[in-house]
Amino acid sequence: MAAEEEALVGGMANAGAVFRWGELVERPAPRNARALHAYLRALKERGFDAAPAPVGLTADGREQLTFIPGDVALPPFPYWAMTSSALESVGSLLRRLHETSAAVAVDTRAEWPPDLADPEGETMLCHNDVCPENVVFRDGRAAALIDFDLAAPGRALWDIAMTARYWVPMLDPGLGAAARLRILADSYGLSAGGRAELPGVIEQATEVCRAFVARRVAGGDPVCLKALAERGGWERWDRMQTWLVDHRKTFTAALLN
Repeated sequence: MAAEEEALVGGMANAGAVFRWGELVERPAPRNARALHAYLRALKERGFDAAPAPVGLTADGREQLTFIPGDVALPPFPYWAMTSSALESVGSLLRRLHETSAAVAVDTRAEWPPDLADPEGETMLCHNDVCPENVVFRDGRAAALIDFDLAAPGRALWDIAMTARYWVPMLDPGLGAAARLRILADSYGLSAGGRAELPGVIEQATEVCRAFVARRVAGGDPVCLKALAERGGWERWDRMQTWLVDHRKTFTAALLN
């Protein structure tokens, strides 16, 4: 008997277009799907089993991937997703991804999306979008990463900064950000040099994310327009960027001391 179709919720770009049939997930294929599938297969061949495995591409422009069972946190994020132990597990999982990804050659002929890519580039493929909606948990610990659509060559530190934005979070002035940033750095095993640079890279990543949202809003993207209106508009982005600069020394001290 064929498995019933199940719509998978979450995400922004592919909202309402991702479906599951048993152990198979079908979703819109990115333009660079063939290169991305080769990358995912290379991760698996090198022992990284915490990402979907590509199954194939359909004639109507969709991709098929293996389904990864577990829990995915969706807004408003549940308490268990924001615990220190959950954050530690995200840092450890990201380190595992980077250690494996560093050994996979980047296909330089592929059109990797520039949307959230590291402007300095690099020779390793980064996920770039390790937000709560893209992490699968089991028993309260991060077990896998999904949705590699925005993956692009970059520095490992860039991926850490992007992850910090969502998981600390570094999105709005808030209490405890410095301590949680230290937890992420410790669980990742970030070097002293990386810790010294991280606050500045988070500022850089925030500017790139703002530009990404601005492009989507200018293009009339209804999801981004709605999110911007509900989350404080551009004033919130201004407040966030000022807060990051004003607290750079505080974050650096928390990371290094």
